[in-house]
Amino acid sequence: MLKRIFSVFFAVLILSFCVFTPITASAYEVTSFEITAKAGMLVSLDTGEILYQNNIDKKVYPASITKIMTALLMIESDKWNPDAKVTLTKEILDMVLGTGLAVSLLTEGEEFTQLDMLYMVLVSSYGDITYLASTVYGGTVDNFVDMMNSKADQLGLKGTHYSNPVGLHEEETYTTVRDIYTLTKYALQYDIFKTVTSKDRYKVQTVKGTTRTLSTTNFLLDRTTNYYYKPAGGVKTGYTEAAGRCLVSTASLNGYNYMCILMNCPNDLNKRHEFEESRELYRWAFSNFSFKEIAKSNEPVCEIPLEYSLETDFVPLYFKEPFKAILPNDADDSTVVVTTKFNSKTAKAPIKKGDVLGKAEITYAEKVIGTVDLVAGSDIKASGLLIFATAVKNFFTSIYMKLFYGVIAIVVLVFIILFIKLNYAHFKKRRVKYIPYNKRERK
Repeated sequence: MLKRIFSVFFAVLILSFCVFTPITASAYEVTSFEITAKAGMLVSLDTGEILYQNNIDKKVYPASITKIMTALLMIESDKWNPDAKVTLTKEILDMVLGTGLAVSLLTEGEEFTQLDMLYMVLVSSYGDITYLASTVYGGTVDNFVDMMNSKADQLGLKGTHYSNPVGLHEEETYTTVRDIYTLTKYALQYDIFKTVTSKDRYKVQTVKGTTRTLSTTNFLLDRTTNYYYKPAGGVKTGYTEAAGRCLVSTASLNGYNYMCILMNCPNDLNKRHEFEESRELYRWAFSNFSFKEIAKSNEPVCEIPLEYSLETDFVPLYFKEPFKAILPNDADDSTVVVTTKFNSKTAKAPIKKGDVLGKAEITYAEKVIGTVDLVAGSDIKASGLLIFATAVKNFFTSIYMKLFYGVIAIVVLVFIILFIKLNYAHFKKRRVKYIPYNKRERK
């Protein structure tokens, strides 16, 4: 139960982190080589910036990339115990008959550890062992699939749905490149997931004495292939006829960390495009891009007018945290634009150091590469006298007072009109008819 609570908290924490450091669509054009994948991205795991993207929100079929979610639920389960034994059953073996899934060739009754099971799911992508895992941790396959979809909802994978745990092609098993990135980045927070997916070989010793040496399906990790790439670190391959060749991988070099996702590459017998193109994308990124510090958190970016303070009329604003971006090596300061936007026209004292008073949008080559909160750099006290004076001013200039003034004006105007009318009538009554003097004498 505690583990489940932790996993939920962990998910919320990661999602919160993603809210404040979202992946930024600042993709660049790749011209030095061809990319055949129908959907994909190369994204910095350090800053969240996308260097390459194509159809990242388009529906794709995940094939065995599905097993990333399966493995995640294994690790987060209350039943997860790396040393505990599990047994391969006839029921499981019957499930994979005629499916075309890669299988372990282990026999009914073979026992191995849960850790071995995780390696067989992720390294060799065995379908029979994946079905076994779904029954061990979900009770039934259907219940486990419900758990997968529930986790997808929890992680905010809006373009993802599962109908099986192994990645068999079904119309109701689909995802997007963006969702794969979110899921994989979350899973990589677990050291056991990172360790297992970075292995090229692993030996499984069963209770019956059978020894299996697992070989990774990710040729970027395999020194015996032409696609080996030393900086690579994982993660998962996938293939069905409908999904095409798929690969989720990572690579790290000289302090730079990237994830590459390529979906629906051609199934070419002479060339594995998903490995070749992923490797080329990594080389392109490592050779042509570097960190650029746009602003430090100890240097003011701008200032905002301040009210209610006798200390100062303006508040200097700072980046909440230093902002670094992955930019082309030849980028200079003149190509980076910082646009500030305040929460209001003026700030009002008292102000506490760290109060968020606005945001800064950073743009490179007319593309937004990040947004950072602007915060006050120090505490500023409020003046009681200014607050009182402002309150009095606001009171007498408020809409209610204006209405009151209007009513008074109307009353005074009516009073004046009535006064004039009354006095005019009274004056008319007192008027005496004028008789010329000569006329009075004749009488």
